[in-house]
Amino acid sequence: MISTLAAAGLALSTIVIPPVADPPPTGQITIDVVTVNGSGCRIGTAAIAVSPDNKAFTVTYSDYLAQVGPQAKPTDFRKNCQLNLKVNVPGGFTYGIAQADYRGFAHLEKGAKGTQKASYYFQGMSDNDQRSKTWSGAMSDSFQVTHKTDIASIIYHPCGAKRNFNINTELRVDKGTSDPKKTSFMAMDSTDGSIETIYHFAWKKCPK
Repeated sequence: MISTLAAAGLALSTIVIPPVADPPPTGQITIDVVTVNGSGCRIGTAAIAVSPDNKAFTVTYSDYLAQVGPQAKPTDFRKNCQLNLKVNVPGGFTYGIAQADYRGFAHLEKGAKGTQKASYYFQGMSDNDQRSKTWSGAMSDSFQVTHKTDIASIIYHPCGAKRNFNINTELRVDKGTSDPKKTSFMAMDSTDGSIETIYHFAWKKCPK
């Protein structure tokens, strides 16, 4: 009986309770676009909005297209976008990114490949969480990529510091063995001219 209780106590002692992110602040959050660079998000073609519950923000692109084919320019096979953002949060809080959802459309001829890459990091900190996904043709369909980070692994903006938030994304199309007379493309775009890329906040209270 004693050994059974001891074993049960040992089992309970090894249970690890995962950390939980704090609820979002009730105050207003604003995001200022400091710089926009890249062939996939020329000035005026990327817009940002914060959700009413302060749990996410959305980047909407209207001219983000990589392609290969007879009508494509030599540089069109790769498009990228670098956003430098100033996130203004209520006092006493800091934030990290728990999840990012990327959506778009891909038309890849048989033998062609398309790749989506993304990373995000705070200014002055290393860009060490790069993710990518590749699709092979033939395909002609919408795509969605979700990058999730465990709560315990989320990197938060240092409390009291002033560091902008950087988002780097890239679309790349490789014609491979596909018919050179046919066009393959990938777009963070849609029939109405925009597609949303959503970044989900994780919140934390700063120590007083």
